[in-house]
Amino acid sequence: MNKGRYRIWLALILILGMIATGCSAGSGGTKPADSKPESGNPGTDGEDKLPPYEVSILFYGTNQKDLKLVEDEISKITKEKINATVKLNRIEPAAWQQQRTLMLAGNEKVDLIFTGENEFITQVTQRQLQPLDELLTKYGQGVIDAFEPDVLAAAKINGQTYGLPSIRDFGAYPTVMMRTDLLEKYNLDVSNIKTFEELGPIFKTIKENEPTLNLLGKSGSSIAYSIIVSTVDTLGDSLGVLSSLDELKVVNLYETPEYIQLLKTIREWYEAGYIPKDIATTTQTGRDYIQANVGFATMNKGKPGAITQTSQRIGVPLTEVKFFEPKTDTMSITNAMFAIASNSKNPERAMMVLNLMYSDEQIVNLLNWGVEGKHYEVRPDNTVGFPEGVDAASSGYNLRQGWMFGNQLLSHPWETDEPTLWEQMEEFNKNSKKSAALGFSYNPDPVKTEIAALSNVVKQYAVGLESGTANLDETLPKFIAALKSAGIDRVVAEKQKQLDEWAAANK
Repeated sequence: MNKGRYRIWLALILILGMIATGCSAGSGGTKPADSKPESGNPGTDGEDKLPPYEVSILFYGTNQKDLKLVEDEISKITKEKINATVKLNRIEPAAWQQQRTLMLAGNEKVDLIFTGENEFITQVTQRQLQPLDELLTKYGQGVIDAFEPDVLAAAKINGQTYGLPSIRDFGAYPTVMMRTDLLEKYNLDVSNIKTFEELGPIFKTIKENEPTLNLLGKSGSSIAYSIIVSTVDTLGDSLGVLSSLDELKVVNLYETPEYIQLLKTIREWYEAGYIPKDIATTTQTGRDYIQANVGFATMNKGKPGAITQTSQRIGVPLTEVKFFEPKTDTMSITNAMFAIASNSKNPERAMMVLNLMYSDEQIVNLLNWGVEGKHYEVRPDNTVGFPEGVDAASSGYNLRQGWMFGNQLLSHPWETDEPTLWEQMEEFNKNSKKSAALGFSYNPDPVKTEIAALSNVVKQYAVGLESGTANLDETLPKFIAALKSAGIDRVVAEKQKQLDEWAAANK
């Protein structure tokens, strides 16, 4: 081979080698191919070693006139630690679904986005969220340290982490909250009540003495709603559930003995006049009735602080009756999370900000309560309240969404809560009964046609049955038959198939 041809071949080999190297460097990671690799040790001389970047955080909430002030105070901390600033992009709750869908589908800059429940699964299947495991290992030690491993693992889909749950109440139990003044007025002791049926005599006494009251109001869509979601693992949508948290056996909720017994009890209450006649159609809840001084009790999901917070919110002292032990399932963990959007221009820096949301008390309190001295003050018992001359109406930052952002347990409790609330919550989460399917996320796509039909059937029948307004003997058989016709057995079988595959993969 002559020297001219040799030089040409050598040049081609070098060019091809450079192309191959460039391709391999741009694949397999979470970073866009044109972004520069992050360097340095975040938190130590971060400003000198990391280029500046603004992390866009997308969430929903009501308007806060001092949001920019809170944003600036957070940015002072993140600027010092990781040379990043933050942009708090708030969307009105009514516009949330539409706007976040458009922003994820388009090319708008979104780094961190609030997500959860079924929208989270949809975003993962549409590849709108970044896988986080490698980023967590490199930049998320504060996140890892904040979680029990099995709780953090609940956000995995197909073995990969796509969202980080906020640390809050991970469990719930069904409860009934009743007006303390009326219990005391009629000398009623509820401390030994263990079953829903045992509430009957309490309701009977109040009805006889306070006949104009709406004795029991709903929480959610029906009287039964908070009971169901606090006792069974709904596996996402209640169309196929685990009625026993210890067994990976998917069943039709609406045929279980426990569900039918609950419907019988609620029907008896309705026929006795304890439940308002318009309960199935009204938008009024049990809390609304009590606050308006026309109600006595409300169903609820229980957790540490729930009774105090509800009493304070509606302005009436309440007494709580607890039923069953608290339970935790995948949905109760993944219903409030932050994720990194696939169109983030710098996922590494987004993870660094997330890490601070789980490890930096100043940032958590800024997100939860605003700026100290302006929006809140710390009390001697380490709780917080409004500064003198400020109230909920006049405060420029009163978002009250601490359950949304990072590690809520790092924040101060509000002054109407017990100072030890977060210690109680941590213990509550640890002791809550965990579903055998914790970490399982159901993909509804294979039976989406059946699910659409079943959703219509549930809307037609469930609210009436679960509120006591429907005749149980006549309506329940029709409900079950309509579910069968719409394909409930196929959905249960598909869930069982996916659950078995998940169990095999996770041993």
